[in-house]
Amino acid sequence: MRSAVAFFILLATASGAAAQEPGPFTQAQADAGRDAFLTNCAVCHGKTLDGSGEAPALTGENFIASWGKRDTGSLYAIIKASMPMDRPDSLDAGTYAAIVAFLLQANGATAGNTVFTPTTKVPLASIANGKLPAALAQALTTAKPKPRARRAAPAQKLGITVAGQVQHYTPVTDAMLTAPPDADWLMHLRTYAGWSYSPLTQIDADNVENLQLKWVWAMTDGGRQQMNPLVHDGVMFVSNNLDNRIQALDAKTGTLIWENRVGPVTESSENANRTMALWQNLVIYPATNAWLYALDARDGHIVWKTQVSQVDNNKIGGMMVVHGKILLGLTRCDGRPNKEYCYIGAFDAATGKRLWKFNTVALSGQPGGDSWGNVPDAMRAGGDAWITGTYDPQLNTTYWGTGQAKPHLRSARGTGDGATDYTNSTVALDPDTGKLKWWHNHAPGESLDLDEVYERTLVDHNGRKELITVGKTGIMWKLDRTTGKYLDHAETVYQNVYTRIDPKTGVPTYRADIVNQKPGDQMASCPSAEGGHDWPSTSYDPKNDLILIPLSQSCFLFGGASQFLYEMPGTDGNMGRLSAYHAGDFKPAWSFQQRSPFLTGVLSTAGGVSFIGDYDRVFRAVDTRTGETLWEARLGTTVQGYPVSFSVDGQQFIAVTTGTEGGSPEKKPSLMLRGEVNRPSNGQAVYVFALPKKKLH
Repeated sequence: MRSAVAFFILLATASGAAAQEPGPFTQAQADAGRDAFLTNCAVCHGKTLDGSGEAPALTGENFIASWGKRDTGSLYAIIKASMPMDRPDSLDAGTYAAIVAFLLQANGATAGNTVFTPTTKVPLASIANGKLPAALAQALTTAKPKPRARRAAPAQKLGITVAGQVQHYTPVTDAMLTAPPDADWLMHLRTYAGWSYSPLTQIDADNVENLQLKWVWAMTDGGRQQMNPLVHDGVMFVSNNLDNRIQALDAKTGTLIWENRVGPVTESSENANRTMALWQNLVIYPATNAWLYALDARDGHIVWKTQVSQVDNNKIGGMMVVHGKILLGLTRCDGRPNKEYCYIGAFDAATGKRLWKFNTVALSGQPGGDSWGNVPDAMRAGGDAWITGTYDPQLNTTYWGTGQAKPHLRSARGTGDGATDYTNSTVALDPDTGKLKWWHNHAPGESLDLDEVYERTLVDHNGRKELITVGKTGIMWKLDRTTGKYLDHAETVYQNVYTRIDPKTGVPTYRADIVNQKPGDQMASCPSAEGGHDWPSTSYDPKNDLILIPLSQSCFLFGGASQFLYEMPGTDGNMGRLSAYHAGDFKPAWSFQQRSPFLTGVLSTAGGVSFIGDYDRVFRAVDTRTGETLWEARLGTTVQGYPVSFSVDGQQFIAVTTGTEGGSPEKKPSLMLRGEVNRPSNGQAVYVFALPKKKLH
């Protein structure tokens, strides 16, 4: 067995005893630490230290409980070893010392005349009371983070920076979205059913070993790379997260046709736009500042734009077009008191006008509102819809996954059994009205950030319309998509979160210590919050009735002062796993695992070949029926995003993106690979492969 590697995440928060003596730091250190925090840490933990997404709050009721018996030296060591998340131990000692000084001040400690050093060891309880000073909180609210030096960039011109014209562009109709041309990739995962499957057959198991690189297009470095390129009429549309740049490329040659920088240029590495949408002559793009843009696909000019959220931190999640309506989800709306709740909504594709929205957090006086107990509406959050849904045209129903309720802990929510309506659920909506048809809660009372938000794959067996999805626990669920009735489940990775899953209802029973967890309690969980399955999507191969699932294998100790990542039992340290299951009965077909985690979705093709990429820069093709590796290539940096396949002038291509800062399931497992796997810190790009022409058949 490989030795377990510890990974630390600081958890610090408010309440507790009053400060007893000045802190071992100066005001100048605390001021410098505030600037360093805003530059390096606030993107994850928030400007006011209240946490966001995967990053915990650094102020709240757990600080004294977690750190009262520990000292400032331990705090320094943990921060230095684990932060910033994307580049731990990368700052100088003085900067880390200043950040500690700031965190102490943000938790009620007062500055003194002693300079804090890495060797300073003072019990936290003797200097901190855990309360964020009101004046500091106000200053942080209005503060503007200084950009990291490595991301600093000159002012950039916005608008069309490269002018060009797409020739012979055919408008994308509703009929084409329902039945896409074989040559095209028109939406996220290609079809409304979410199969991530191409009907092209030119590249097959016999000739894929001859696959060659045809062209590469460099993209803006920085930000999470999780893009799904779109292709229509021989034109590829790509987005660059960090500067909200949309580009149209000749899909055969990689030649740039036009470029529009809609802005803003962001310093955030957390932003991840996974897809755009095509409809008529429009490219619809969700900018990282929660604005929605419609650009003319032929020349890139802006046709309309609309603000989806008034809250800066909120982001647009998954997106698709149905009946001329842009269906999308709102995510990262977890600030409390809540100013805007997460929702699934519809916007007119022709004008950008909002048509309807469905709140994924049930409010007082509304259906399901009492499931939150006595939690005030302003403190209810979560239910993020950050993965694109799917759609059944015959049933005229769209299906979306939602994230966990927040606050995370049942004890913090005070909601009895913990079930909060519409969170951690599949919700089925009428796309024309937003009316709820049914919903199914997969993980009522979830407390561990093991959400169920991921893709909903639509398949049919013996006349029955089914929906298949896999959540962070690694449980694969099957529902009747007409009624929402639970049908089946399978465990794809080792899990110790549930002690039982009811075979008739699918309702899981949590371990007692998870149910009873209090703030500050530490316990073990498999999988970790990286998820047994995360945003890298499944693929469905209809020829073999197989679901292919990229899986992640890690566990962690969580709660209290820190989190420790360790290897999942029975894996020999192999974090990455690709498994295939028969979609009809959920019986396993094949599986293989490897040290590095997989960081792309799976692409399957009618040629019997499936594609996937990983943290160690490997992009590979496997035999869909057996899992045997048939071809692989080492790319410039981590392979991330969603591979696609398309055809131009009768030639089939495979495209995939590379990038850094990929988030789960890379963020924590990548630290377990430090010194073992090395990758460049840049290299965002699109790689496109094809067979040599003499090998075509």
